[in-house]
Order: sequence, then structure tokens, then C-alpha cells
Amino acid sequence: MAALVLVWGPSSALSLTSEEIIAKLRAAGYSHIQELPAGKIKTYKAVKEGTARSLIVDSTGHIAEVAR
Repeated sequence: MAALVLVWGPSSALSLTSEEIIAKLRAAGYSHIQELPAGKIKTYKAVKEGTARSLIVDSTGHIAEVAR
């Protein structure tokens, strides 16, 4: 089971790239991170501590877990 990670925010020079978001998620302990095509909203699958997690990452890199 994998989590869905939603990434959104204004398109600006301050927005994180997909690579920066993935690096930030890895640094926070997430693994099995896969980007999925979804238009303007970038989505990812991620696992932490063996458990699928739903996450929201804003354009500044703030990560928040979402209750399902």
C-alpha cells in the first residue's frame, strides 16, 4: 500500500522542483517515492516506517500528514 502525496502551490521562482520535493521527503524518512502524472498538481506515492502515508507538501516544502 502506498500513500498519495499532493504537492501544490503558486507557480513561481520560490516553488520547489520535483527533485527538491523528493529529496525533502527522503530527508524526512519517506521511501518508495514515485511521482505520478496529474496535471498541475504533482502527486507521489510514499511510505514511512513501513506504513503508507497520505501527505500534502506545499510550495515551500512544508510536509503535513493527512488523516484518511
